[in-house]
Formats: sequence, structure tokens, C-alpha cells
Amino acid sequence: MPTRHLTDAQRQGFSRFDGEPSADQLARYFHLDQTDRDLIGTLRGDHNRLGFTVMLTSARFLGAFPVSPSEIPASVLATVIEQLALEPATDVDAYFAGSRRIRHLALIRTHCGFTDFGDNAVARFRLTRWLYALCWSGDERPGPLIDRAAAWLIANKVLLPGVTVVERLVGRIRDRARTRLWRHLVASLSDDQRARIAALFDDGDTSTFAALDALRTVPSKRMPTELFRHLDRLDAVRAFNLRPAPPRGVPATTLERLARVARVSKPSAIAALQEPRRTATVAALFHTLEAAAQDDAAELAEVLLADLVKGAEAADKQDRLRSLRDLDGAAMLLHAMGLLVLTDDVLPLNEWRDVLFERLPRPDIEAAMSKVEAIAKPAESKPYDQLRRKWRGARKLFFEITNRIETDAAPGGKNVKAAISYLKGVDDWSSLAKMRGAPTAAIPKAWRQHVLDHEGSVRDPKAYVFAIIDAWRLAIKHRDVFAKPGIRYGDPRRGMLEGESWHNSRLMVARALGRSLEADTEIDGLSRLLDEAYRHVVARAGHNPDLRFETVADKTGIVVTPLDKLDESESLRALRGAVQTRMPKAGMPDIFLEVMARTGFAKSFTHLSERQATVEHFEISLCATLVGGACNIGLEPVVRPEIAALRRDRLSWVNQNFIRPETIAAANAAIVAAHNRLDIVRHWGAGEVASADGMRFVAPSSAIHAGPNPKYYGQERGVTWYNMISNQFSGLAGAVIPGTLRDSLVVLALLLEQETELDPLEIMTDTAAYSDAIFGLFWLLGYRFSPRLADIGGAKLWRIDRQASYGQFDEIAWGRIKINLIRENWSDLIRLAGSIKLGHLKAAGVMRMLQVKDRPTTLAKALSELGRIIKTLHILRYIDDRPFRRRILFQLNRQELRHKLGRRVHHGDRGEIRSPLRQGQEEQLGVLGLALNSIVHWNAVYMQETVRQLSEAGAPPLPADIARLSPIFWRHINFLGSYDFSVPDAVANGGLRPLRQPNSEWDF
Repeated sequence: MPTRHLTDAQRQGFSRFDGEPSADQLARYFHLDQTDRDLIGTLRGDHNRLGFTVMLTSARFLGAFPVSPSEIPASVLATVIEQLALEPATDVDAYFAGSRRIRHLALIRTHCGFTDFGDNAVARFRLTRWLYALCWSGDERPGPLIDRAAAWLIANKVLLPGVTVVERLVGRIRDRARTRLWRHLVASLSDDQRARIAALFDDGDTSTFAALDALRTVPSKRMPTELFRHLDRLDAVRAFNLRPAPPRGVPATTLERLARVARVSKPSAIAALQEPRRTATVAALFHTLEAAAQDDAAELAEVLLADLVKGAEAADKQDRLRSLRDLDGAAMLLHAMGLLVLTDDVLPLNEWRDVLFERLPRPDIEAAMSKVEAIAKPAESKPYDQLRRKWRGARKLFFEITNRIETDAAPGGKNVKAAISYLKGVDDWSSLAKMRGAPTAAIPKAWRQHVLDHEGSVRDPKAYVFAIIDAWRLAIKHRDVFAKPGIRYGDPRRGMLEGESWHNSRLMVARALGRSLEADTEIDGLSRLLDEAYRHVVARAGHNPDLRFETVADKTGIVVTPLDKLDESESLRALRGAVQTRMPKAGMPDIFLEVMARTGFAKSFTHLSERQATVEHFEISLCATLVGGACNIGLEPVVRPEIAALRRDRLSWVNQNFIRPETIAAANAAIVAAHNRLDIVRHWGAGEVASADGMRFVAPSSAIHAGPNPKYYGQERGVTWYNMISNQFSGLAGAVIPGTLRDSLVVLALLLEQETELDPLEIMTDTAAYSDAIFGLFWLLGYRFSPRLADIGGAKLWRIDRQASYGQFDEIAWGRIKINLIRENWSDLIRLAGSIKLGHLKAAGVMRMLQVKDRPTTLAKALSELGRIIKTLHILRYIDDRPFRRRILFQLNRQELRHKLGRRVHHGDRGEIRSPLRQGQEEQLGVLGLALNSIVHWNAVYMQETVRQLSEAGAPPLPADIARLSPIFWRHINFLGSYDFSVPDAVANGGLRPLRQPNSEWDF
């Protein structure tokens, strides 16, 4: 069992001051109440009172007593001296030199309730049980567990033991939780299943394990043949007949983490595991193997059917372009006929047809009508003629999909499910006799002209199949139809609190959300808030120079004057120049290695077995791998055969076993935490605000997890890296999405699933990333959604009080909120939000389920009505508050600047993503996010040092100027050329590189 989980720097900083406490920390932990003052008043001598107070407040803040006066920050001494009304020159050194300190520590233990860890068996038991619950639920990374254990001890007035004691305690609990999990999984297997798993590792028969290795393979090409091969693998998984029943009490996240190890580890590595871990690992694999295989099959099926339809639409468009000449001639003739009928007043009423045919021969008119009928199509018509030419391939593809992927349906997909069930029972899909009675409710409106006759029955069986193909791909996209079993493509409603579990937890959920279970209480509060907002904006409208009303075509709209560029003072320009010209020159390896040393994020990269790396110079190997991924250059440019840590086999081993989405997220969390502790960062924000936006990348043509968008990808396909950045410039989370987004399905998921210590409460996005439902769900969960409103002129405002008069806004606020719909579904709205808050439902799946525009559920309608209230409040604030608009603009500009830096870093291979697999894309773009955070943190460290030196030189920068600096700049960073992985000794020992002296015109 490893006993060292922290870096040397983290061990040295354990239970010690890490720089100056913040103002909030000083107010919370170092404030003296009357009880404290009474106790301190019994002491004699100013130095004794000062020393005792420092010991007491430090115990509350650190969970430990300082051992020397050099450890105590100046701000702590100043705060204590001010409260005790002592002379500023009071010396605390004499206190540490005397013997009273030992007696005072005993007094603090006795009178203030502090206990030693070794003496408090009850606290040790409670802490152990709490940590065990965290490990069992899946939160078992040792670094965060140690931090949480220390925080728990401090909160419960237990003095921290040595760091080794806490490390060993966490290590024992993690091992105990893992062992219990392994034994639990093994115990859930039948004797036959245990024997079959053991047979996989029979030394005399390697074919069985080779077959298992093939079952784990994921599809890698966007081709029908690849889908057929994968469906064969799916059938083989089912035929293996080794799907254990899910063990009760084992969290799904814990099971999935263990299964992920089995999916990506080499067979030899699994075979080398000791029992019961080996059997448990394979059992976890089979718990999720069919669901994961169905996910892969459903994803590939969705994109292949989309390619089929979109390819037919493109071919139909080309055919129409080629036939425009014929259509033009026919249209001109019919135009002449219409002109003759409408303008010639001398046509005899009883002979007008004869006169018409004299001027325009009847055969010509009939020919023109035939051409129009053949070429012209309704606006929503489907390219059936083109699809019919692909009947054989499409029929085989959809037959395999419907018969070999097991699916179920939500209420919105029941009609599609009925159509699929009917098709499964028909052997000849082209037979009209057999397809005549097929259910027609699932047929999309645009297909009905091709499929149905005047009686509403099927008249063209092939058109029916294509109509159901179109309906199925949309249903699987919205999860109206879902894979069963499935994970990513599974039932989005799975995990929703209901029945007894909801009844028992409803009060706790309401408290966690900060909402009332009484609908009228919340509705009355929102009604008052909306009415007050309207009246406030109306009262200020005449004095708001940015707001005006314009009427176009009898329709009144709002116009908000765009923001002007904010002027920069001379002092700001001088400070920016002073900072940027003093930054040390560095390359990506320098930045990674230095940030690695300062934050210890290398410890976050654990092996697939979740053990720490023990090889020599692991940090250098990790750095080279990260540089290759972030810069999109691969491993070849960083390989050095003469250096053991940079050999190809070492780098490949690190890349395959240590670079995973969860390790990247943990490393990012370490950087964000270190960044948050920098003094200069406080000038930029406290992390309470974040923004989300997408960065686009072209992907390989064979990539399954990719989508089209001519605006960004031309004729190719691509992915969007949707990422979130705090107002401290640090990246919090990211997700890879095929193609591009219209309404963001992942904003809330990024917010809820990000693992950093920051907890943003306000989220800003661009215009395209919102809908009414998102406003409502954010509000229910206690967050504020603040998108930029580029289309404010067309915004629709909503009201609750129909009788209220809001001046000029009466012409715009014509939307009426359906209060009864919210009231009737309030309990379900709280249940939905609580299920998401507690982690029972995935936010991305919920948003996908809610944003079905053509047939939303009643719950989705109620959520949208609630969202319209919140959206109207946002619009009113947006048009009334110029600083609010500028704050949104600043935050979105930060994100755009981060994306520009991302383009510079990700320069290799034309900046395109080369991995065709979803996991590879997530890992590569996750590494890019890690690189961006490293650059931002590295820049901020040296910006802080520059500010310090300027202050010492007698020219302290203004706080307002520091607040407008940005750590996102890169002129001093080299992204190209050769890569050096050596670190100066001073930097390796925790020091800083020397700042440059601006002594040339180029520097300025």
C-alpha cells in the first residue's frame, strides 16, 4: 500500500500557512468574540496575550499551532494586534522563546474544545466512516481525500496529526473500500460465471481471452461495413452469456470506473492482477460491456442514417440545379397564361378557353404543367427519388439496426417503437400487401405525401421505410428511442427520484435547492419580482441613453445601443507594457515542468490500476506526452532515444496508461486551486462567474464522433470543444460534441460535473446557447444564466399580471405566462431539479430530453413557462444595466482570447483533430485545456512577481489597472522547433526564473 500521496511541497505545506490569508478568511477564522476576549484578558503581558491569540486563531484556521514566529503571516499579526489594541511593535518572538507557550496550548485544548487526533477515538471513527463513504461512492483520489480529511478535522476542532498519519489513514481506507468492492462483485457471480471468468486466464488456452479482447473493440470507421462488424461483436457479447446481475449497493460510477480499466487495459495486464481483483475487474467489464457496445452501435447507426438522408438531400439539390433551365421555360409559359387571364378584359366569358388556346397551344401548356409537376416540390419535401435509388443498401442497413440493437422508447417515441415492431414482423419490406396495414402515426409530416394514399393507408412501402428511418434517427438523437441497455444512449429518465425515495428526500431536496415545496410561495415571489423589475425599468427608461423603441411595420421592438470601447488610461498601457516585456521567454516544456513542480499536478496522473507511477523521471515523460498532445504534433518530435525518459516505448506507455479524461480533470483541478491562491488573481474575480463557448476542429472523414457544418468545416466534418472558463481566466471543464450546436445541451452538464474548487453561480454564454427551458432549470438549481442578447430587438417579453400597465413595454410584453401550468407541475419541477442536483440524472441527457420542439412533454412545457419568467427578468436587467452588459462582454472576450491561444498551441497538422475515436478526441482536447491552464497560471505567477518588483521600486500599480490585465498572452512563448525538457535548478527548487529587462525597441 503506497503511503506517500502528496508531493514534497504539499507535505511541507500541510498544516502550515500558505501565503497571506484572504480578507474573508481573516474575518472568519481570526475574529475574536467576547468569550475569546474574556479568556485572553486573564493573561498577563502583551506578548503573552498576542502569542496566545495567534495560537488560538491558527488552530481554528490550520488545525495546528505554529512552531516559530517566522511562520505567521504579517496580516494575521496585524489583525490580532488591532483587535487586542496592542502596540504595533509588540514582539511575538519572546513568546516562542519562553515556556508559557506549552501551558497555553494545554489551556486552548481545555477551554476551547480542541482535542488531539490520537486521543479522540470518536472523531477517528467518524472520520474513517465518512472517508469510507466517499471512497465507496467513487470519490477516492488520494490528494482531494487528504484535503477533505484535514478540512473535516479542522471543522470538528481536532488538531491535525502529522501528514504521514493522514496519508496512511487515507491509504488504508481506500484499500479497504476497493477490497470490499472486489469481493462484492465476486460474490454477486454464480459458480458458473466465476468458473468461466477463471477459464479466460487458462494458460493452456489463449483463444478465449483473445476473443474477449476482440469484444472490447470499438468501431473506428464511419462505414456500414464497420457497423455490421460491430453488430457481430454485439451478438458475440450476448452469446458469451456472462452478464451478471448488478450487485445491490454498488454505485454505478464506481462500477463504471472499474469497467473502464478492463476495457482499455492489455489482456496481459488484467491477467497479472491478483484475486479477487482480477475476477472483479472482468465482472465489472461484463456489467457494462453490452451497454457500452450498444452505445457504440447506436451512435454509428445514427450518423450513418444521417449521412444517408443528407447525402440524398445534397444529390437532390444538384438534380434540381440541373433542371432549372427546364423549370424556367415552363414557368415562363405558365406566367404568360396567367398574365393573359388576369389582364385581357376582352376575352369572351363562354369562349375564353378557345381564345387562350389560340394564343398558347394546349399541348404547350400541358407540357409545361408536366415539367412543373416533375420538378417543383413543396418546401418541406423529402428527397425520396434519390433515396429510392439507394433502397438495397438502406434496407439492409436499417434491417440490421432494428433487429440487432435492442431499444425501448419514452412516451414521445412510442409511435416510432410501434413502427419498428411492425417492421420486425415483416420479411419483405417492399411488399405493398404486407405493408398496407403498417402503423402510420410515426410518419413525419413531410413524408406523408410520399407514403400515404387519400385514405391514410400506406401506398408506397419503400417510402414508408424511409420515413421511419428519418423518424428513428431523430428519435434516437433526442432519446425518445434509447438503447436498452445503454449508458450514453440509454434512458435519460433513469435515476429520476420517484416513489418512496422521492417522498423521503423531498424536504432535503428543497433545502438543498433553496426552494419551497409550496408552488404558490415561489410563484408569488416571482410575480412580485417581475412586476418590480418592469416598474423599475419603466421608471428609468426616459433617462436611459442606451434604450429606445423603434416601430417597423406596425411592430415595436427594443433597440439597445452597442457598448463603446472602454478607454485605457496611460497607467494601464504602461503597466501592460511593463508586464509583457519582463516575462521570461519559455517553451511549452518549460511551462509544463514548472507548473508541474508548483502545483504537483503530475500526481493526478495515475496508472490505469490507479497506482502512482514509480518510474524514474516520470515527470519528464509525462511532460513530453502532454506537449505532443497539446501541440497536436504526436510523440515523434519529442522522442529522444538517448534519454530513457524520452524513449518512444516510455512515452507510448505513459500515453496509453496515464492520459485519461479523469486524470486530466484531476490535474486541471490542481492547477485551478493553485491559481486561485495567487494574490493577483483576486483582482480579476473570485471564481463566482464563468462563461461557456465552443472551439471548432476539423476531424478525420472516418470519424464517427463528428458532424458537418459548412460554415466551420467546409465540405468536411468536425467537432466542437465546448469549454468553460472562470473570471479568473482558468478553464474549469470541457466536452467534445460532434458538429456544432444550436441550443447548448452541455452548459449545465459542464457546470455540475466540473471538479475544481471554484463554484461559479453565474454562467455567461453567447446568444445561440440558450432556450427558455435552460433559464428555468438554471434558476431551479440556484444558478443565474446570463447570456449575451445579440437579437434583443426581436426579444419577446412575458408578463404574469395582465392588468398591470408598463408604459411603452405594454406593446412588447404581450406574452402571457401560464401560471397554472407551473403550479400544477411544481412538485415534478422540484423533483427534476433535485434528481440532477443529487447526481441521479445526467444534466446533458435531461436537456436533450426536454428540448424536443415538436412534441414537448408537459414537464418540459412547465419548465419553459418558468424559464420565460427568468428570461424576462434577465432581459429587463440587460437593457437597463450597462455595467452588467459590459461584464458579460468582458467575460466572453476572455473566452475568445483563450481560444486564440488554443489555436497557437494546437498548431500541428493544420490544427485538425486526427483521432477518429471519441475517447481519443476527449483526451487530446483535454490535454489542450490543461496546456491553456498551465500557460495562464505560469503567466499569472510572473505577472505577480512583476507587480511585486514594481511596487518595491516605488511605482506600485493601481488596483484598477491590475484588474484589467489579462494572463492570456503568448509572444514570449515558443511553440515551435525543438523541445528542451531540462529545468533550471532554481526553478526545480521552487524559485522563479529571472524577469527580463526591457532594454530594446522590440521589447517595447
